[in-house]
Amino acid sequence: MTETLTLDRIATPVGEVLLVTDTDGAVRALDFVGYEPRMMRLLGRHAPGATLVPGRAPEAVRGAVERYFAGEAGALDRLVVKTAGTVFQTAVWAALRAIPAGETRSYGQLAAAVGSPKAVRAAGLANGQNPVALIVPCHRVIGANGTLTGYAGGLERKRWLLAHEGAAVQTPSRNRRLAGLSVSST
Repeated sequence: MTETLTLDRIATPVGEVLLVTDTDGAVRALDFVGYEPRMMRLLGRHAPGATLVPGRAPEAVRGAVERYFAGEAGALDRLVVKTAGTVFQTAVWAALRAIPAGETRSYGQLAAAVGSPKAVRAAGLANGQNPVALIVPCHRVIGANGTLTGYAGGLERKRWLLAHEGAAVQTPSRNRRLAGLSVSST
């Protein structure tokens, strides 16, 4: 039997969000409209053979996304997600959900949180394979030096999301010098 998933589109301050839910109301995918091909590729891995139909997500889910963008940083915390991944990936995604809004973690801290402190690159790869952006908050992972690093939705969007949640993010010292924000006395 083919599973039917619903694709909803929600306008946000940082672009339209694509929200995919199943008949039970679990979130199967969430991404930004400019990254729809990536979302579809990941969804194909997590829900192979599913049929995607346009429609409206359940009000509880849709409302949580709207409340998040209206300023309620914890609005997504209780949403149910359903993904398929390796044991390591699902552990990383669970660790991501444990990062509170307004806080960040480095990739090293993320790897340590899943009991594999030397698997920093693997944690980064699992982070990048997350099909449920925002709810599984991969944007809360930053570089070891406190600077922004890659984000599938783009660094400007990542910067906005972190600021929206009240997280402090540093600018690399090299960039601060280039921007004239600090002066060296050497």
